[in-house]
Amino acid sequence: MAVTANTALTYSNAVIREDLKEAYASISPTDSPFQSLVGKGKSAAVYHEWHELDLAAVDTTNRVLEGEANPPVDAATLSVRKGNYCQLSDKHVIVSSTSNASNSAGDTGKMAKQVALKLKEFKRDVESMLLTNTAANPGAAGTARASAGLPAFLITNTNRGATGANPTTSGGGSGAGYPNAAATDGTLRALTENMLKAVIQTAWQNGATPTTIMCGGLVKQKISTLSGNGMVRNGVADKETLYTAIDVYVSDFGTLQVVPNRFQRARDVFVLDPDFISVDFLQSVKQEPLAKTGHAESRLISAEYTLMVESQKSQGVIADIDGSL
Repeated sequence: MAVTANTALTYSNAVIREDLKEAYASISPTDSPFQSLVGKGKSAAVYHEWHELDLAAVDTTNRVLEGEANPPVDAATLSVRKGNYCQLSDKHVIVSSTSNASNSAGDTGKMAKQVALKLKEFKRDVESMLLTNTAANPGAAGTARASAGLPAFLITNTNRGATGANPTTSGGGSGAGYPNAAATDGTLRALTENMLKAVIQTAWQNGATPTTIMCGGLVKQKISTLSGNGMVRNGVADKETLYTAIDVYVSDFGTLQVVPNRFQRARDVFVLDPDFISVDFLQSVKQEPLAKTGHAESRLISAEYTLMVESQKSQGVIADIDGSL
C-alpha cells in the first residue's frame, strides 16, 4: 500500500490534548504579537456581527430660545451593523506506527511533537492572515469562507501613497456590513514622522487612544533612524553599549510602543488601539483524531475564527511604505 503524502515516518504517541486552546495561547507572544495584543472573544455564527456607534458631530449652534414651544426633533443616534465572516483553518498530521515507536533525534517523528510543531505553524498562519489586506468572502460550494484582514477595515485614519484607495464595505457609503473589497495598494514611498503624527492625531480626534505602532522589520529599522522629539531609545548609552533602536514613541496624544511583526505586510504601518480589536472564535483551537489508516495515525488541528474591529475609527494605517527608502 502507498504511504499518504506528507506522512512523518519516524515518533511515539505521547499525551495528546483534545483541546489545544491553552497550548495555543502559551506559544511565545513574540511569534504572534498581534494576537497577543488584541482581545479574544466568541462568535455565535458563521457571519459574526457587531455594532459600531458614532456620536453626532458637535453642534456649535446648539442655542435655543427660553420657553421655546416646539423644539425640533434631533436625529436618533443609531449604530451601524458591521460584520466579518469566520474562516476555518487546519493542519493535518499523519504519523506511522513505526515512527511513533522509534527513538529518533529530536523526536520530530513522534505524534506529540508533530502536533506541537503544527500548532506553532498554525498560529503563524493565523497571525499572517489577520494582518493581510484581504476582503471577507461568504464562501460557496467549492470556495472557502474568508475573514477580512485588518487593512480591509481601515477607512478613516489612513495615509496612503499615490493611487492608493480605501477599502469598501458591503453596506456602501454607510460603512455597514463586511469589508467586500480590500484596500487598493498605492505607490511605495519613504516613511516620515509627519505621517505618523498625522494618523495618530486623526485617530485621537476620532476618540481613540492609540498605544501601539506595529510594523515590519525594515520599517522598524527606519523608525529607529528618525530623530523627532518623540523618539525614545531603549536604554541609556554607555561606553560598552550603543543603543540605536526606537521602542517607544511619545506623541502629543500618548505614548506608543513600537512593535515589529515579521508576519504582517512590509508596506503597512499600523497605529492601534487594541481595546477595540479581538479575534473571535466560532470553534476554538482543537485537535481531533481521525480514522486510523493501516499502520498510521492521523490528527487534525483546526479552528474557526474571525477578526472583529469594533471601531475602525480607533485604528489607523500609514500604507504603502518602503522600508528600504
